Amino acid sequence: MSFRPYWAVIVLLSMTLVVLRVRGDQDHVPPSLPLSNMPILIGAYRGIDIAIPDESLAVLGRGDFLNRAYIPTNPAHAGDDAAIVGLFIGYFPTQRTGQSIHSPQHCLPGAGWTFTSSGTVDVPKPGAPPDRVGDYTITNGTQKAEVLYWYQSQGRAIANDYVAKLDTLANSIRYGRTDAALVRITTTYHDGETTEQVRQRALEFAEKLNPLLPAYIPN
Repeated sequence: MSFRPYWAVIVLLSMTLVVLRVRGDQDHVPPSLPLSNMPILIGAYRGIDIAIPDESLAVLGRGDFLNRAYIPTNPAHAGDDAAIVGLFIGYFPTQRTGQSIHSPQHCLPGAGWTFTSSGTVDVPKPGAPPDRVGDYTITNGTQKAEVLYWYQSQGRAIANDYVAKLDTLANSIRYGRTDAALVRITTTYHDGETTEQVRQRALEFAEKLNPLLPAYIPN
């Protein structure tokens, strides 16, 4: 029986511990703009800030948060609540001090929502391959909504919760960085709307948002 694979694992773990000890407890945090500076106008939508309750902020931890309802400025949708797009972004400059991003897989069910479908979808990105993000349908009683969410980590969009955590670990070792963000886009269904129509509304907003993110979530 060969013990080489075991020694390889031990060596790798030892090297990881050494790198973390050398880097210390201080993260390298690149400069970025506060999320409150995110444009009020995005595409054909105008944003309205929605206050996050203190008890929710206490659960979220120490980060920078944006919670807005983006209302369509197109006269054809004026006053149409169902066409509103909700945007939540939570950016954590560091995740070393017990702070971590809370997955919508836990937060939304806690607010009464049930995930009824899941998958991924591509969001176009100017001059680059599209970003693959999580694509979900959720319900709460008679309410139904489309949710796109992903983890934005140093210029990458990551759809999977576990991959995002592994990415943070790898970046802490390689670059001394644990900064990352959750980006979540939500829009509800009109009566008679198809899933594709609602998804397209969310995707179009995500496409307009994508080029803005690096100023607030560093690459």
